[in-house]
Amino acid sequence: MKKLFAAFVIAALPAFAMGAASTYPLDKVDIDLTDKAAMQDGARTFANYCMGCHSAQYQRYERVADDLGIPHEIMLKNIAFTGAKIGDHMKIGMRPSDAKVWFGAAPPDLTLVARVRGTDWLYTYLRTFYEDPARPLGANNKVFPNVGMPNVLVGLQGRQYIGCKQVQVVEDGKKQFDPLTGTPITHEACDQLTVEATPGSLSTEEFDEKIQNLVTFLAYSANPVKLESQRIGTYVLLYLAFFFVFAYLLKREYWKDVH
Repeated sequence: MKKLFAAFVIAALPAFAMGAASTYPLDKVDIDLTDKAAMQDGARTFANYCMGCHSAQYQRYERVADDLGIPHEIMLKNIAFTGAKIGDHMKIGMRPSDAKVWFGAAPPDLTLVARVRGTDWLYTYLRTFYEDPARPLGANNKVFPNVGMPNVLVGLQGRQYIGCKQVQVVEDGKKQFDPLTGTPITHEACDQLTVEATPGSLSTEEFDEKIQNLVTFLAYSANPVKLESQRIGTYVLLYLAFFFVFAYLLKREYWKDVH
């Protein structure tokens, strides 16, 4: 038992470490696992921008295609770029030894990343890369400082950098206004993320939606049976509630003569 507990603690340590990597405020994201169109778009983004380095090796192309309503031939043509068969796992061609030489560490598998990190973390992380010439790959991240990953989404978002901007003063959760003029009280903050005037191929709203769809796909990938589990759980609770009525009536019948 002690060995089993120790093994569990060791296995859980990476999750705790990753969860405490940053204190940057996270943006909330709404995830709808019934929106197959969003997950299809997220799967396409994952294949085009993430699978060059990151695998999803605990998922199969066939399972994803069937769950998201993607015909097998379209799945193989647009998602599986490695000559994989429909029943294969979603692995990549990059060898971990090569990745360690190029990036300093092998990029992690992303099948379960949404369960380890959380969807809000992923959504904020993917939107807060900025240019940093001091980093080996020229990019840094607000949520994951000194990340060893390039900004692969720069073509969609545009070049983002740390700049100065006027920010309204907030005290005790309330925005501050000049008592005489009623105008907002501001100060210059020089740690703000700013997208350059010439953005990427997507507008800010389109990019945020694209990232939301990607995170939705990753949330599905981390727990493909979540909706089915919730459906079965509802039936189980209804059964228990129905059974409780008869159990209570039976108990009352047994104990009615006991004083």
